[in-house]
Amino acid sequence: QVQLAESGGGLVQPGGSLRLSCTASGRTFSSYAMGWFRQAPGKEREFVAAISWSGSSTGYADSRFSISRDNAKNTVYLQMNSLKPEDTAVYYCAARPTHWRRGPLEYDYWGQGTQVTVSS
Repeated sequence: QVQLAESGGGLVQPGGSLRLSCTASGRTFSSYAMGWFRQAPGKEREFVAAISWSGSSTGYADSRFSISRDNAKNTVYLQMNSLKPEDTAVYYCAARPTHWRRGPLEYDYWGQGTQVTVSS
């Protein structure tokens, strides 16, 4: 069982940056691949970025974003740069064993989400 908690969301102006964090409970965090997804009102949940259990493999939907992890702190990060109004959404982190995937249905554990609003 893994429990996830996101933080770092908020209001940011277009062109700004934001770093989201996701902290996991449990001693097996380092064995899980982690993903970030987002969901805007009226839209499906979509893939943003993911990282393998070791950090050696990553995947992105957008080059403006960067994912990293610190297994000693049970935390995964999402650095978001050059933000646009269309990036406004609730951002979720998710966990699955070992290797990352792009499909949200492939993930076993989810956090509650953190709101990101990009607006002037």
